[in-house]
Amino acid sequence: METITTAPGRLLLALLLCAGVTRAAPVTLKAGEGKIDVLVGGKPFTTYYFSKAVAKPYLMPLRTASGVVISRSFPVANSVSDADRKDLSFEPHQRPLYFGHGLIDGLDFWAEEAFAPYYHSPASHAYGRVSLVKVEEMKEGADVGTLRARFHLLSPGGRVIAEETQTFRFRGDERARMIDCEFVVEANHGPVTFGDTKEGTFALRLGRELSAPHDHMTNSNGAQGEPAIWGKPADWVEYTGTVSGKPVSVAVFDHPSSFHHPTTWHARAYGLFAANPFGLREFTNDPQKDGSWTVPEGKSLTFRYRVIIDEVTLSRSQLAAMFRQYAETP
Repeated sequence: METITTAPGRLLLALLLCAGVTRAAPVTLKAGEGKIDVLVGGKPFTTYYFSKAVAKPYLMPLRTASGVVISRSFPVANSVSDADRKDLSFEPHQRPLYFGHGLIDGLDFWAEEAFAPYYHSPASHAYGRVSLVKVEEMKEGADVGTLRARFHLLSPGGRVIAEETQTFRFRGDERARMIDCEFVVEANHGPVTFGDTKEGTFALRLGRELSAPHDHMTNSNGAQGEPAIWGKPADWVEYTGTVSGKPVSVAVFDHPSSFHHPTTWHARAYGLFAANPFGLREFTNDPQKDGSWTVPEGKSLTFRYRVIIDEVTLSRSQLAAMFRQYAETP
């Protein structure tokens, strides 16, 4: 295997472990109104949406290197159709790739008020919103593209609860796509408490062809299927399947420096897999346990994840080697 670096010791791309030499493709970023398009090798990969009309920023859609969309197709902004509502586990707030938690200072930053009419039961607490402050970095490159944006976490009345910085680094080659994601929540407006709930925190929602009964989900411990993976700690979780007749592997790695690594997983057979380090009581059904965490004023929490989208079925040994490489990145 050959890895590609821009400086000694700095890993940029190690996506293909058994296919010989791979060359990184250039990453192009195109800004629009409330969005930034991401192209890898001149081909659309995803779009970063951060309109203030939507409760939280997100990436949509997610594509393979050959352009096959592997994420769900809705909601578009705050709109869903009658056909969308027939989707297994409708959950319209589960966007293709996003960061949010169901209980932050008593507010729900996972679900969205725009979809409240579709929820089966009334919300037990009010909804928060994530509002753009500034796009701080937008950098193209021959082998990596970087986006960084700062947001306010807002109460329904507009009070700033905390600040959140989202950073994405996009890479790809002829067969795979990779996103390194970092989320930093700063308690610079008083202490911030993340509550114990299964509804969180960093998540992907995949399309129907990767949902039950077509899914095959495994984790770094060798567990397979939702009952063995849901609520359990692991370095990574992977979905495999066939989309538009082509094999696909989608994996999420939890970096060792990320908060409460190895994270527990809110991973569902219907196409959701989320890294959630806070749901201890709900995951174990043990009222004596508490996964909540308070960030003191002036401090912060950092969450780091890598997303791999590959056009082959990756083995556990390949994924383990890829995780080790990720774990060594600063």
